[in-house]
Amino acid sequence: MDSSQPKWVIELNNGLPQKPKNASSIPDPPGFATSKSVTGKQKSQVAARKTPTPEETETLKLKKAWEVALGPAKQIPMQAIMGYMSGNSLQIFSIMMVAMLFKNPIQAIAQTNMAFSRFESPGTRSQMLGVKAVYILMQCLLLGLGVYKVHSMGLLPTTRSDWLAWEFERQPLERAYFASGR
Repeated sequence: MDSSQPKWVIELNNGLPQKPKNASSIPDPPGFATSKSVTGKQKSQVAARKTPTPEETETLKLKKAWEVALGPAKQIPMQAIMGYMSGNSLQIFSIMMVAMLFKNPIQAIAQTNMAFSRFESPGTRSQMLGVKAVYILMQCLLLGLGVYKVHSMGLLPTTRSDWLAWEFERQPLERAYFASGR
């Protein structure tokens, strides 16, 4: 072998280095504590993890449920920017974006109970109604963003001229005839 090559190249060409015979000679990474490396004083600090009480479990479930309920609020700014960037013309991207603004919230509202079923327990059932209401409100805000986008694209019939097909010709209440002066 060429001695001018660095040590790592030689080791790479020779294959993986063998495991050391004495694995205990390798120090543990910082912050890692095993039962053999823990001294008597540290054993109280690195005690076995205690199981949470039912109250702590319900509190944690409620916190996670609130995170899920407020998740759609984090989507609103992103969807608003995407709606602004897609423009108001009728193009495939803007139409697909509007379709998603309607499809996703409606689907999420329909599956509200399924989304929160993993967080429900007898102790949190009464508090979950408020969480679900906030979740539905956030989904309705996304629906409102979709309605605004459809309106800005000019697809909502909001003016009188949009309904001309259903207008009747006005019949005058009286007629005025001019006299001919011969």
